[in-house]
Amino acid sequence: MVTTDELARQAPGGTLAENVMHFARLLRGAGLPVGPDRVIDALDALQIAGLERRDDFYWTLASVFLGRRDQFDLYDEAFRVFWRDPRHAARVRHLPEVRGRIPRGSREPELSARLVQALTAQYRASPAAPAAERIEFDATLTFSAHESLRTIDFESMTNEELAAARAAVAQMRLRLPELPTRRHVRDPRGARVDPRASLQASLRGGGATMPLARRSLRRRALPVVALVDVSGSMSRYTRMFLHFLHAMARDCDRVSAFTFGTRLTNVTRQLRHRDADAALARVARAVGDWSGGTRIGACLGEFNRKWSRRLLSQGAVVLLISDGLDREAADDLARQMERLHKSCRRLIWLNPLLRYPEFEAKPAGIRAMLPHVDAFLPVHNLQSLAELAETLKEATAWR
Repeated sequence: MVTTDELARQAPGGTLAENVMHFARLLRGAGLPVGPDRVIDALDALQIAGLERRDDFYWTLASVFLGRRDQFDLYDEAFRVFWRDPRHAARVRHLPEVRGRIPRGSREPELSARLVQALTAQYRASPAAPAAERIEFDATLTFSAHESLRTIDFESMTNEELAAARAAVAQMRLRLPELPTRRHVRDPRGARVDPRASLQASLRGGGATMPLARRSLRRRALPVVALVDVSGSMSRYTRMFLHFLHAMARDCDRVSAFTFGTRLTNVTRQLRHRDADAALARVARAVGDWSGGTRIGACLGEFNRKWSRRLLSQGAVVLLISDGLDREAADDLARQMERLHKSCRRLIWLNPLLRYPEFEAKPAGIRAMLPHVDAFLPVHNLQSLAELAETLKEATAWR
């Protein structure tokens, strides 16, 4: 690991290519899609940009390795650690026993769990590091018991913890209670007599007798409609919530899902695939505004015009997952929220910002949305998803 000043003094046959390759491996281990092709492009770009200035080196690698805005924070952390002194940061400040003791206001922020995990894997896999300098990490960096996993924020989970969280969501049983509808079905033990079926049975028997056929009200679970924000600030929470919707669609026959950022996209059909990873891959291909901006009011208006009567006419429960940070005027957002609230049975707003104890409804978009929801809940860890499942059961049984 060397600094950019040392890189600037290296000859063409030095270790620049090797260090850029290791940096790319660190980013890939932290979850960024950085392949060998981008390493080659980065080396070509560095020959053009040069190594005299650190800022040029920083932004040259960023322009090659990054594809979305929400990846920048992780890249910035990785660059700051890798190209300076990762040994000190990993050994002293980010071990589990030290992590909770960092004083507030410290200049060096805590590393994300994904970056610490990638550093751990890189040092353990490196045979060239001397034994005296090899860094030993606590095993709790890559393992979480079931109870502790329930309370970890999705944004701070490592790759292994995310995989365990997805497996836990897949094992959830989300069958909702069934309520009587207006339609009838044949039922030998039904409380009502079915005149048509009784007359047909009598005609088949020659009309000498009339056996009484009975019927009862058909019971069916209420439909659930999910409106999921896919803007950049919601990316990690949106992916986990889509896994939750996939598990719900497996157990319930009437689950509809829409994503919205700058436009509305119906992803109900994509989520019907039996395999969760394949379903999420289909959703990613169908959604063209993933990790983009947010136009909540315009997208809700499109849903109200095109889909509201079709999906909400039978008393559906609407799940709206968003942080409420809309870049447009709040007046139209309030009107669209009011119409949506009046069209459904219950409107539940899931906001990951509620994970902060000091959360206040100061943004205009949040203030415009709050008066028109029946429940305002967090959605940032497995425990919040389990509580949401219980809330849904109560909401669908509520008359």
